[in-house]
Amino acid sequence: MDRRTITDAADLKALAHPLRMDILEALHVRGPSTATQLATHLGESPSNCSWHLRKLAEHGFVTEDEGAHGRSRPWKVVAEALSWGKEEAESETSAAGHALTELLLAREVQRLLAAQRVEHLEPAEWREATTLVQSGLWLTAEEATAVSAQLQELLMSHVDRLHHPERRPEGARLFSAVGWLTLRPDLEAAAGAPTTDEGGAR
Repeated sequence: MDRRTITDAADLKALAHPLRMDILEALHVRGPSTATQLATHLGESPSNCSWHLRKLAEHGFVTEDEGAHGRSRPWKVVAEALSWGKEEAESETSAAGHALTELLLAREVQRLLAAQRVEHLEPAEWREATTLVQSGLWLTAEEATAVSAQLQELLMSHVDRLHHPERRPEGARLFSAVGWLTLRPDLEAAAGAPTTDEGGAR
């Protein structure tokens, strides 16, 4: 998979816009599309979509499809996957990454709630195919790293079908898969777990 790691605050800020995220997501799911096609799909004006496409292009997220023919050239994504947010120190880039993550998670939570509202309309086999799991785990750093790798491998196991429609089995539908493994210092302290001070191990 063609992956881009975003390390520049300006690039992160450029992406942290609801419509730009809609556009990028639509290009991932629907493939190369013109500003007019995106406007129809997203309920926006072609000029607005075109402006945001140019902004995404300025930061290297999309590019015009040079292989297309005709007067109206479609746009396509540059990287199949994006990652960010591993900076150790507080910085402008770190803050921008946090803001982008918050926006992304807010979108996914709204998507989850919207799906739950209409879940009863789905056939039983599709209702049974969806899941929501939450747990608390006591892990060492090494164990947490292993679990994170397993989680990433599982959630990315069929991601190639996103960009290769011919690989999708008959009857396949688009799912949203979100996972995170994060520390819980609030409950750690309440449970009497060992803590570290500024001079301790990190």
